[in-house]
Amino acid sequence: MIMGQSWMLHAIIYLYTLSILFYFSDFLNSNRQANRLAFWLLAAVWAMQTTFFVNRMMVESYFPVVTLFESLFFYSWVLVTLSLVINYFFKIDFFVFFTNLIGFAMLALNLFTNPDAPPRVSELLISDLLVIHITLAFLGYGAFSLSFIFSVMYLIQHRLLKEKKWNHKLRRLPSLSQLDLYSYRLNMLGVPVLLVSIILGFIWAYLKLDRIWMFWLDPKVLLSIVVLLVFSLYLYQRVVKKQQGLRLVFWNVGAFMIMIINFLISDSVSSFHRWF
Repeated sequence: MIMGQSWMLHAIIYLYTLSILFYFSDFLNSNRQANRLAFWLLAAVWAMQTTFFVNRMMVESYFPVVTLFESLFFYSWVLVTLSLVINYFFKIDFFVFFTNLIGFAMLALNLFTNPDAPPRVSELLISDLLVIHITLAFLGYGAFSLSFIFSVMYLIQHRLLKEKKWNHKLRRLPSLSQLDLYSYRLNMLGVPVLLVSIILGFIWAYLKLDRIWMFWLDPKVLLSIVVLLVFSLYLYQRVVKKQQGLRLVFWNVGAFMIMIINFLISDSVSSFHRWF
């Protein structure tokens, strides 16, 4: 892989991630604006993949599907192409979202395990993969933390209203419906970001760990998956069951507590999630 092309590969990963986030938003809320943004971001990914593919074809002077790297890259390109066609003509949002998750995982695995890259470039790519994984994880944690703050504000206002304390604190707080909405939207952001982070974390573990089963048995990984599931269940109750109010607020607070436990154990019982 040519060093000058690394910026394009990184741009593809970032744009693909943003596209998945917007498709997730549209999937939950039937947001057509988010769908359009996701579509054009995915179109940009397709254009950059096509440019990379054509450039490689011109350099190598053959249709580049011979090596494993080329085959998987072409497979990812096919998934993106089909996803664009399906999204444009058929609007099957659920199908498009999960197709893109698979496409993203295959593309990331392929780019960061490129056997054609020189050893130094390969090490840099793996290092970049770890940086992206950690950055996305903390972005997800940040979104969940802000969501938790809005839930606490909800509880404070609910208590003030119940006790009929009409003071300046109550007047300075947003309404209960606004606090509930802000909390929901932040969780809607955090869930797909953490999901992508876990996917990239698995790819890093696949590349760096001699025993891949250590990844799945690591307490940090298991609790991260639990955190993802708990916040996903929050979204399920909010979107599918149309639940709001105190029950969902307490669920969100409990999910945040699990996230804090997950964060704190990284220095104690995790086998490879340690801060040096």
